[in-house]
Amino acid sequence: TVTRRAQGGPGSSSGAAGTDAGGGADGPDVEIELEVLPGSYDMPGARLLDLVAVMDRLRSPGGCPWDGKQTHQSLVKYLLEEAYETVETIEDGECEVPGEGRDALREELGDVLLQVAFHARIAQEHPEDPFGIDDVAQGIVTKLIGRHPHVFGDGGARTADEVEATWEQLKAAEKDRSSVVEGVPLAQPALSLADKLLKRAGNAELQITVPQLPDDLGQLSDVSDSTSKEQVGRLLLAVVGLARQLGVDPEEALRIQARGLRDQILHLEASR
Repeated sequence: TVTRRAQGGPGSSSGAAGTDAGGGADGPDVEIELEVLPGSYDMPGARLLDLVAVMDRLRSPGGCPWDGKQTHQSLVKYLLEEAYETVETIEDGECEVPGEGRDALREELGDVLLQVAFHARIAQEHPEDPFGIDDVAQGIVTKLIGRHPHVFGDGGARTADEVEATWEQLKAAEKDRSSVVEGVPLAQPALSLADKLLKRAGNAELQITVPQLPDDLGQLSDVSDSTSKEQVGRLLLAVVGLARQLGVDPEEALRIQARGLRDQILHLEASR
């Protein structure tokens, strides 16, 4: 509590304060109490400001030599590593239960967040085209609002499938893409690359040609979801085992086929 005494006499510089407190210009001295209430609740995201401040300190002169010499390129492996560790923590199945698993997820998400803050801090130092963490955040806020017209506008998507279709349509329009394969990173693991290309082709209703499974394996679609997932996993593992026996890198082999699928999609689009 701060106590302040206002002099209300004629000619006093604090006469206005005395008037506000209820006394006249010639009234008695008035004691005004100003109560300062320190905030006991931080708005969500307040600790992100601490992270930005820490990164500024680490990258500034007199900071950490290791952090100071890192580049976007040198940090790529750490970004991938932290992402994979987060996936592993989630797939362990313990992140929904209070305890070590959930604590581990919080830590791994922090490590991923560090990579975002680190890259943004490096980008801020660019001599010609700098951008910082606020620009990164503003970009994703704008994207989320624009891609959710059913929430922030007058869009009419009612199901998750409709939302996903709208997202892809808006994304293609925003980026002025002429092909469904644009925006599919070829550097991603071959299995996810093949899956993404097949999904894009299916959404575009392209009649692509893919290798067919033997008849006995083609019956997998007739069993339950849990059983089919297990059997497909076993099939994929068997293929990897076969590749090892033949001395073939399965990642490379599938990537070659995925790139061929990409070329097939481009050819079909061009012939439309």
